[in-house]
Amino acid sequence: MPHSVDRSKSLEQLEGRWPAPPEDTTSLVKAVHELRRRPVGTLQPHELARLIAQNVGLPSLLPLAVEILREKAPGQAAGGFYDDDLLYAVVTVSPQMWTEFPELARELKEAVTMLTNLSGYVKPDVEGFLASLPEEI
Repeated sequence: MPHSVDRSKSLEQLEGRWPAPPEDTTSLVKAVHELRRRPVGTLQPHELARLIAQNVGLPSLLPLAVEILREKAPGQAAGGFYDDDLLYAVVTVSPQMWTEFPELARELKEAVTMLTNLSGYVKPDVEGFLASLPEEI
């Protein structure tokens, strides 16, 4: 998984185009298709969370999400706000993804171990993520 993602490109440019969704599709599917057309560097944390939760663009988006989580972790530990939605989306990614990209898993592990006062909403999933990592990570 490359850590340097061309933030000026969309997922469509990085991964290829998808066929247009059916006209009667859900709003979630429409939103995912729309987000895939935007440059990844313009995606907000809640948009990254939506795509990651749908397992879309993980090789391109996980490095960006982990970067955001790492940058925000020290502030949360000092009593600031932390984006539980993005954290939840990232830590609930398949454990197989993390074994394929151990360096990124290590970076996320460092970030989540800094966190204090996690909400009950996300704490079990963070603990599950940590427990699923091989010892060497």
